Amino acid sequence: MDVRVLGSSGGVGAGKGTTSLLVDNDILVDAGTGVAQLSIDELSRLRHIFLTHSHLDHIAYLPLLGDTIFGLVPESIQVYALPETLGALRQHIFNNVIWPDFTRIPTRQRPVFRFQEVQGGETVKLGSRQIEVIPVNHTVPCVGFRIACGEAAFAISGDTTCNDGFWEALNAHPNLDLLLVETAFSNKDEALSRVAHHYSPRLLAADLRKLRHRPPIYIIHAKPGEESAILRECRETLADREVYGLAGGAHFTL
Repeated sequence: MDVRVLGSSGGVGAGKGTTSLLVDNDILVDAGTGVAQLSIDELSRLRHIFLTHSHLDHIAYLPLLGDTIFGLVPESIQVYALPETLGALRQHIFNNVIWPDFTRIPTRQRPVFRFQEVQGGETVKLGSRQIEVIPVNHTVPCVGFRIACGEAAFAISGDTTCNDGFWEALNAHPNLDLLLVETAFSNKDEALSRVAHHYSPRLLAADLRKLRHRPPIYIIHAKPGEESAILRECRETLADREVYGLAGGAHFTL
């Protein structure tokens, strides 16, 4: 698998984009502002979009994407998400007030986007690739994903704080080559982390004890300006693990 990080920040600013990954040129995981890194040609190759949840930093470029590739794609792009996430998109974004309804344009028979409900615990198979949907603990219904092809596998946590299910799902498989996990706040803001249902370094360290795999760990979703402090604290609390920062533009081949 080819995994390209388009955006991994918890906010925006020069050189920063919010969460989005490109997998094998045709799969997009989340549609944050990092999508702006793709060319028109690259956008037109997309066939599948997997959304972790409905928050704006993870779906902001979905409506703009639909408008940009209008007429360029030979078939509908499949958008996979929880029912609650798709419901939020229908009600608040593709409602012909905030944005045209690209689930009906250009025709109901072949719209730009075709919504596909998925549930926690489900695995979507796309050729040789399997995308496992894993519920996590956030302020709105949210999932992470384990994406595998052959013996290679990586996981992205989505937005979450302390939970058992994500780690149990990863432990159910024999391997994990790469882990992208959110840590939005530094330890000084741990109280805010708990309220906002995000990880701080201490909270993440406690949960990572549940993971029997030992993949390289890349920290995502850090608040702009706090990246260095968050990474330092993660390395201090996870001294026995490989922990790295992650910026848009990173590229992994698994």
